[in-house]
Amino acid sequence: MAKVAIVGCGAMGSVYAALMADAGHEVHAVTLWPDHAEAMAKGGLRCEGISGDRTVRLYASTTTDGIGVCDLVIIATKAFDVEAASRASVPLLGPGTVVQSIQNGLGSPEIAAPIVGADRLAVGVVGGFGASIRAPGRVHHNGMEMIRFGTFAGLPRRQLEASAAIWESAGFKVALFEDIKQMVWEKLIMNVTFSGTSCITELTIGQIMDDPDAWQVALGCAEEAVAVARTAGVRLDVGEPIAHIRKLGGKIPNARPSMLLDFLARRRGEIDAINGAIPRLGKPLGVPTPVNDTVVGLVRARERTYL
Repeated sequence: MAKVAIVGCGAMGSVYAALMADAGHEVHAVTLWPDHAEAMAKGGLRCEGISGDRTVRLYASTTTDGIGVCDLVIIATKAFDVEAASRASVPLLGPGTVVQSIQNGLGSPEIAAPIVGADRLAVGVVGGFGASIRAPGRVHHNGMEMIRFGTFAGLPRRQLEASAAIWESAGFKVALFEDIKQMVWEKLIMNVTFSGTSCITELTIGQIMDDPDAWQVALGCAEEAVAVARTAGVRLDVGEPIAHIRKLGGKIPNARPSMLLDFLARRRGEIDAINGAIPRLGKPLGVPTPVNDTVVGLVRARERTYL
């Protein structure tokens, strides 16, 4: 049994927490949502969806105070909260602790590394979950297609494998990567395709693929992301990228990307780390990104109406 802290126990983090607790690990769920923490602490965490329907007992709180040193710390916050989550995780770190940074978009591991230590950090990519919080203490997910990890800088292979084994014991299928740029970008092109588009249209992934106008926008976002990746020398080992994106999207047609869920809840989304990363990297490379530029502008404008 491992001692695991999940710092940022929103929808995705709650799925990780539930399945790891169900596998017998000592799980500490940390969330900034007081009602979610209270519900988990009092009645357990219910997880429904493709993995089944279970209610598990775990430790839940709104801070990392009193948790102590862990075997594994999973930083599962939004990209813009990674710095604060990393600093809150420092008291959880011991000589053998592995930290996994799992965020959408680009840039989060570079923020976490100087705080938690580059030599203990693993970069994580997950996808195909379609997770959502149905109510405090209750999470649902549509799938669990992709769980990948790679070493950021200096984490021994044996520790990377040991951290992956915790996930595998909870029913996740994990792949380990040497090329973390490839790993991150193969997920990023999927996020770029559907995240901003869903936030603007309020459509599910399947609805976006079925609607010719929405798909035209999503396709433009995807093609620009692939062009930036190729110009930057990033290897994409997914076959034809657009076919790959549609295949993965077809597995979770009813899923609403997290950026849409954030918009509907009037929370800040990750547009800058996802679609915003494409113009930011494309400009110095000379790759035009007009579709992503437009999507980013529209999402920011919508967010300004409530933030």
